[in-house]
Amino acid sequence: MAIEITSQSLAGTPSEEPAVYKESPARALSGFPATDKSVSRSRFWHPASRWTRRNFSSRASALKSGRTWIRAFLCAYLCKRHGLEFTLQPGRYNQPGFPKIIFSHDLFEHRTKGDLWDRLRGKYLVPRRELSRAKIILLARDPRDCFVSLYLQLTRRDPHAPVELRRKSVSEMLRDTRFGVHAIVNTMNDWIEEFSGRDDFIVIRYEALRASPAEYFRDLLTVLGESSPDMTMFHEALEFSRFENMQKLEAAGAFDSKILHPGDVRDPESFKVRRGKVGGYREYLSTEDQAFAASALAKLDVRFGY
Repeated sequence: MAIEITSQSLAGTPSEEPAVYKESPARALSGFPATDKSVSRSRFWHPASRWTRRNFSSRASALKSGRTWIRAFLCAYLCKRHGLEFTLQPGRYNQPGFPKIIFSHDLFEHRTKGDLWDRLRGKYLVPRRELSRAKIILLARDPRDCFVSLYLQLTRRDPHAPVELRRKSVSEMLRDTRFGVHAIVNTMNDWIEEFSGRDDFIVIRYEALRASPAEYFRDLLTVLGESSPDMTMFHEALEFSRFENMQKLEAAGAFDSKILHPGDVRDPESFKVRRGKVGGYREYLSTEDQAFAASALAKLDVRFGY
């Protein structure tokens, strides 16, 4: 899952940096109507603890999620549309008409990266001020598929992941309090609870994109202000962002960013663009693990539709 914040007034996209893990002491782009619950309370309110959204640092980095596909498509289209050289880091362009986009894992990174000081200063959070003036697009994916993708990211792709984490079996990590499936479900629930009362918040499901990419990518461009996209450029961007093409480009080292580089070109499971298969978790989780994941999924907010 990922959050994409879009606003003409944002200064630019945070730089992509290697992940740093530190142990600390103990058809449907769908909007949601306002709920009876207050959305003005502290960002990370929980019965047992209180959190506040704050950010004293401009640094950010990204864990693996389904958003890379969206990123590649949007960058391909927008760069072509504005006559600019392709880049996966659109923040380098600051000119009229080019949307300012922040790609962030926000709360999930906040809970899984850095040490206590990083979390106190909100190093991985999008500041509340930016959230208040931006459109928010929450990319959702079946937490079971999301978990498997994250597991392979940490064990096969990310050299910065702690050794003890990379040595965990899929069953062990599935039950991990920070990186397991329950952590993913809890974070998704917190996002939708915080943002669902806003008129400028929408959820887009990864599975819907996979089923009808042309339809949903066009809707996504409309959200970004491209209500009448150039269809020649649109189809070129659609073709460019096909999984098969992105895998070839990643293997060839054709991208200008560390975002799309395999951990090991000889290992297909170490690629950023791996398979993108819906329901692929069944090939990695045992029957017992699938039952455990299903119990976690039962706690996911029904508005996600899983």
